[in-house]
Amino acid sequence: MNPAPATTFWRIAGLSYLQYVNKAAGSIRSALKEPAKRKAMAQDKYYYKKSTWTAGEMGPKTECGAL
Repeated sequence: MNPAPATTFWRIAGLSYLQYVNKAAGSIRSALKEPAKRKAMAQDKYYYKKSTWTAGEMGPKTECGAL
């Protein structure tokens, strides 16, 4: 007898793994009490930087507005 294939609950809910992790992290951050909440909310913001490579040399880094 072969059991049904296991599927993760976030996949059943129609989320990707990254969407699930981001929602879970946001829920945890919002449930914290001060001052831990303030510190965790500061970690929520992140920025991406990109650089253009020309002839094997890395150019200057600039912030990306969106991916």
